[in-house]
Amino acid sequence: MSDTYDVVIVGGGIAGLSLAATLAGHCSVALVEAEQTLAYHTSARSARQLIPSYGPPVVQELTVRTLDLIAAQDADRPEPVLTPRSFMLIGDDATVQAEASGHMHRITHAEALELCPALVPDSFSAAGLDTGSFACNAPVLLEDHRRRAEAGGVDIITGARVHSAQRLGTGWELGAGQEGFQSAVVVNAAGAWADELAVLSGVEKVQLQPYRRTAAIVDVDHPLPESSPFVAAADESFYFRPDGAQVLISPSESVPSGPEDAQPYPGDVERLIARLNTVTALGIRGVRKAWTGLRTEAADGVPVVGFDAEATGFFWLAGQGGYGFQTSSGIAELAAGLILAGQGSAASVAAADASPASRTAEALAATRWSIRR
Repeated sequence: MSDTYDVVIVGGGIAGLSLAATLAGHCSVALVEAEQTLAYHTSARSARQLIPSYGPPVVQELTVRTLDLIAAQDADRPEPVLTPRSFMLIGDDATVQAEASGHMHRITHAEALELCPALVPDSFSAAGLDTGSFACNAPVLLEDHRRRAEAGGVDIITGARVHSAQRLGTGWELGAGQEGFQSAVVVNAAGAWADELAVLSGVEKVQLQPYRRTAAIVDVDHPLPESSPFVAAADESFYFRPDGAQVLISPSESVPSGPEDAQPYPGDVERLIARLNTVTALGIRGVRKAWTGLRTEAADGVPVVGFDAEATGFFWLAGQGGYGFQTSSGIAELAAGLILAGQGSAASVAAADASPASRTAEALAATRWSIRR
């Protein structure tokens, strides 16, 4: 016997949870997650920074919309998700100029050193600053999405890896864990496993590629003030930011990987520490913990959001790359509007015609003409 829903979301990371919370109360929804806990993989391994100047133009637009939506909800939360924290890009003049966007302005070398005195002065010659960037309390945001989803009637099932999926008549039938599900719409929010879920469902892949990204929390002789910006090298060779009395660091690597529970490679963190101890005065002296997440991207770097052109009722919500948290609420708003419109819901007109979501849909459509090669 299979339980019947309007929508089944596969994947309990930030993408699936934010969509579940947005759809809650508008249609019947189940969210199934392969792991025993939600947000186990990439969503639990985020750098926790929302940066409007980071990513291609459509990603930046989604980021701005996400910030607006989260900020509006922060007023009702006992603990806010967003805390102002600037994003600073450093490097040589040509690289900073190439990477800076409309949300970032150039600052002088002296201004950069004033913002982050830990930098060795001759380690960079140019800098840009995004003052509209925010630190993100990821656990609070994830829990808020879960709470709102369940309050709106969403059934969340963990430890339920999808092992079968097929199109039957006007809907889909899925087997996940020990349970069966029927639905009109299947949402593929499976992150690094999104193409694998497509193959299992008889849907053509969109050639998504997971990339490794390692980070660590380290002890330092000279902690950064909490007011310090998130600092990134314009050549994408490292970034760091304060994390209480410790510092979060990353080599910013983008190494292709298969879908897996990624772990740091031996030597990656140690080489980064040696590098940072030459370009900063942090005095890194030990590693508290280290981890690796997977950033899954399409070839053009644009998130894959929308119904498959050939597999009716199969909705892609994947390929967010390193922009998962910073685009999550904007993409959820857009995806919910498209799904509800496809469902013929009474809520579809308001959702689909909301001007920010409509503008984002137009931008995505202009960038990616269909969810198919």
